[in-house]
Amino acid sequence: MPVTVLLVDDEPLVRAGLRAVLEAQPDIAVVGEAADGAAVIPLVRRLRPDVVAMDVRMPLMDGIEATRAVLRTVDAPPKILVITTFENDEYVYEALRAGADGFLLKRARPAEIVHAVRLVAEGESLLFPASVRQLAAEYGGGDGNPAARAALRRAALTEREEEVLRLMARGLSNAEIAARLVVGTETVKSHVSAVLAKLGARDRTQAVIAAYESGFVAPG
Repeated sequence: MPVTVLLVDDEPLVRAGLRAVLEAQPDIAVVGEAADGAAVIPLVRRLRPDVVAMDVRMPLMDGIEATRAVLRTVDAPPKILVITTFENDEYVYEALRAGADGFLLKRARPAEIVHAVRLVAEGESLLFPASVRQLAAEYGGGDGNPAARAALRRAALTEREEEVLRLMARGLSNAEIAARLVVGTETVKSHVSAVLAKLGARDRTQAVIAAYESGFVAPG
């Protein structure tokens, strides 16, 4: 089954370019388009896409609010990939904090766009980990805010789970973590699932954001 994608951007040329790039791939299908975040929820409910590729800045409802709305109101919500013009953008970091699974630059090369959609759909690695670190360093609150630190303490991660979280923050995939720890990939998947559950994180992107904001992992 192909990865199905909903495109959301107020610029028709951006949507057309993304559609052309993605539909050239045999394993990706664009199932719909929208010009604003306000139209996302009904389209997601009707089309059930695997991934929503969504502009972070739009006139009526931006990508941050649209992300929150989708995650709050849609059962089994899709992965959300926010699209941005500028990499070091506070809007992008807020979208990630709101629950987006990754971000993509509008100037990205076609191969990078395809890779981003596939990686976000799989959910087994962090997209652009170095850029997430930079955003966390800029907007994540320095050495960790008290609420994030308290949440991490309440999570009571085991030593192995802490080790897995550190490797997740470095952008390692489940297979790479398994090789590093000399364990099976299924064991790593179990540890990742436990980390997400204990942190109350939707996916590894939110878990890594929590790790940075608590000061558990240094973003520098």
